Amino acid sequence: MDPIQPDPNAMPPGTSGAPLDIGDGQPAGASAVIMDADQNSFVRDVIQASREHLVIVDFWATWCGPCKQLTPVLEKVVTEAGGAVRLVKVDVDRAPDISAQLRIQSIPTVYAFRDGQPVDGFQGALPESQIKAWVDQLIKVHGGGGAAGPSPLDEALDAADAAMEGGDINNAGALYAQVLNQDPENIRALAGMARAYIKGGAVDKARELVDAASEEARASDALAGVISAIELAEAGSANAGELDALREKIAADPADHQAQFDFAVAAYAADEPEAAIDALLEIIRRNREWNEDAARTELLKIFEALGPTDEITVAGRRKLSSILFS
Repeated sequence: MDPIQPDPNAMPPGTSGAPLDIGDGQPAGASAVIMDADQNSFVRDVIQASREHLVIVDFWATWCGPCKQLTPVLEKVVTEAGGAVRLVKVDVDRAPDISAQLRIQSIPTVYAFRDGQPVDGFQGALPESQIKAWVDQLIKVHGGGGAAGPSPLDEALDAADAAMEGGDINNAGALYAQVLNQDPENIRALAGMARAYIKGGAVDKARELVDAASEEARASDALAGVISAIELAEAGSANAGELDALREKIAADPADHQAQFDFAVAAYAADEPEAAIDALLEIIRRNREWNEDAARTELLKIFEALGPTDEITVAGRRKLSSILFS
């Protein structure tokens, strides 16, 4: 695979390039007004952001049934508000100090923040009509006179993400680099830039970018997934050219777990994540505890690298569950 163009050496923050347009932008998509925050980013994404925008915070957890009903409704209502309000989702298990400070005793709990302070809130799942009325009232009282447009950085990042999804690594990398030139600690841009490097075959550049990031950025969920992707690419690069030989070895002896594992590592590095996942699932199906649970550990690393909402991850987790609970 050809490396990213322009030259990867020109991509990290601090390089020259066209300045990011800070004029009027196009209407924002949902990703510009809906985001996840954790212990490290709460002050920036909620407290500081609420000095410029009305911010609604959804405190939830993966094990919370009512949260699964409420969050999609909040996302829908906030998206339909057209930029007048932002939604920040906080997993309480990832932000215990924040939850304690705000005295979150049950979930879902929703707070609205303005000028750094909570101004209203509710607990439990509500019907869409009540949530819409609540948000409309918040905007009327605390919205500061109309919809706040998306920031230029958010617009650039939305465009970069869209380019990545469409396979246009060159333009994606250029847009991420522009954002990093203006905001070197932008975690979303750091993660996107590193993934662009990986997709373009410049894993060493992705490693350099991540290693140079701050400790706070490296601890974020976004960069944790990228770090896993880098480690997987580095581990499999040496064996990426041996896929056919490993396939033959597995065909000759399907119970050769080491061959299955080596194939999985190489397959992921060769951009065959589904083949890698299937090989690891076969090891788990035959011997869950092989090599101190190495197959499951590698499988979870792949899921983290792909991201929790990726279709391959969702399908892989479903298969893993069927094996573990059969």
